[in-house]
Amino acid sequence: MDLIANLATGFAVALTPANIGFCLLGALIGTLVGVLPGIAPITTIAILLPFTFSLPPASSLIMLAGIFYGAQYGGSTTAILVNVPGESSAIVTCLDGHQMAKQGRAGPALAIAAIASFVAGTFATVVIATASAPLTWLALKFNAAEYFSLMVLGLTGAVVLAHGAPEKAVAMVLVGLLLGLVGIDVNTGAPRMTMDIADLGDGIGFVPIAIGLFGIAELAVTLGRPQDRSLLAVKISNLMPSRTEIRQCIPAMIRGTVLGSVLGVLPGGGAALSSFAAYAVEKKWSRTPERFGRGAIEGVAAPEAANNAGAQTSFIPLLTLGIPGNAIMALMVGAMMIQGVQPGPQVMTAQPQLFWGVIASMWLGNLMLIVLNLPMIGLWVSLLRVPYRLMFPAIVLFCCIGTYSVGNTVFDIWVMLLFGAVGVFFYKVGAEPAPFILGFILGPLMEENFRRAMYLSRGDPMVFVERPISALLLAMALGLLVILVLPAVKRKREEVFKE
Repeated sequence: MDLIANLATGFAVALTPANIGFCLLGALIGTLVGVLPGIAPITTIAILLPFTFSLPPASSLIMLAGIFYGAQYGGSTTAILVNVPGESSAIVTCLDGHQMAKQGRAGPALAIAAIASFVAGTFATVVIATASAPLTWLALKFNAAEYFSLMVLGLTGAVVLAHGAPEKAVAMVLVGLLLGLVGIDVNTGAPRMTMDIADLGDGIGFVPIAIGLFGIAELAVTLGRPQDRSLLAVKISNLMPSRTEIRQCIPAMIRGTVLGSVLGVLPGGGAALSSFAAYAVEKKWSRTPERFGRGAIEGVAAPEAANNAGAQTSFIPLLTLGIPGNAIMALMVGAMMIQGVQPGPQVMTAQPQLFWGVIASMWLGNLMLIVLNLPMIGLWVSLLRVPYRLMFPAIVLFCCIGTYSVGNTVFDIWVMLLFGAVGVFFYKVGAEPAPFILGFILGPLMEENFRRAMYLSRGDPMVFVERPISALLLAMALGLLVILVLPAVKRKREEVFKE
């Protein structure tokens, strides 16, 4: 009964005219961001962050969340029609979605992507609602030692789940941790790694780094990719899939939704990893795996369900523990703190209207997306006809405006451009930036909780293994590292990521 009462509270908040409007605005902006290649949702959220200062906390978070999961819908449109993913989680959709479009089946591919996203989004909302209460109860038992151990586990999970060589992921985490500690030490007042640059006294801003790595770098990489726009001249009709295709997709959607819901909770997981994993599972499960990559509709349904479920369940560690699982959730932490809301388990107990309002808005936003997206496909196709070289300068301009508006300093723009170049370098050497971002975000939090735990234990490091929950979390992190270095597991991991 508590769950029903809490959801009723949430819908009372989400269904106010203002919040319906912000939910719709977020969903539309998110779809637009997903449709246009090179504009990542993290870039858009970072740009819009200053504009949420004057909004109520619930309204700002509802809009920003809508941008995130709305981008999962829009990303499939570009992937299917242009073979260029509008969002990183839509990369897998290119494989079969674009082949379906080339066979004259773009309509069913776009429709099944929207349907799978709605089904997964609805299920993920239920998962968030049911899992949040017990996790919040558990989080209230956490002390500084438990939070430090949880972050160690999170960074270890990011290394295990990152694409490419684990050594590169470890290097990314360590560099992120180091850069996260740049600035004035709050305990001693001594500058650390500032190189006598006054602008680094408060540390390196997260927004310039995020926009540089995921915005400017993605733009530069996208410009170098070939784009076949011939399908955009063809009129899209017969949107609804046949009954046979729907029957084929139902099991794929269910498996993708469950897998995405689980992987979305993991640090470094989220939407992108969920879609890759769902496609691999579906191909292994199929009796005719040779169809995949040649226009199998299940190859669209499974990853689209997984990426939407993963996008939404990645809110669970943020809302219950106050720990961001990926770069976008880190921006959500910033949005909450701007609104004077301290992320963590106390949000559910101290501000239930905010907590349950955001959760209820996710179901409302998914309903809006499926109602709006299919009739508006013609509009999205028209936008895609605009040559990308013409959109590029405008996108860079918006990135600069968003970066400057956070700190009102030109120094942040130079930082953004520098990390744009760094992001291109990461792409060239095959190093994934997600572990770097997680290390950068969690570095100051890890230091703070480590110092607090050592202070409370009077300098005894055994506090991290004497407390049961902390010891369990550290054992899990150690277990993941041991499993990762096993030759059989390492070889299998390389095969999966290569596929």
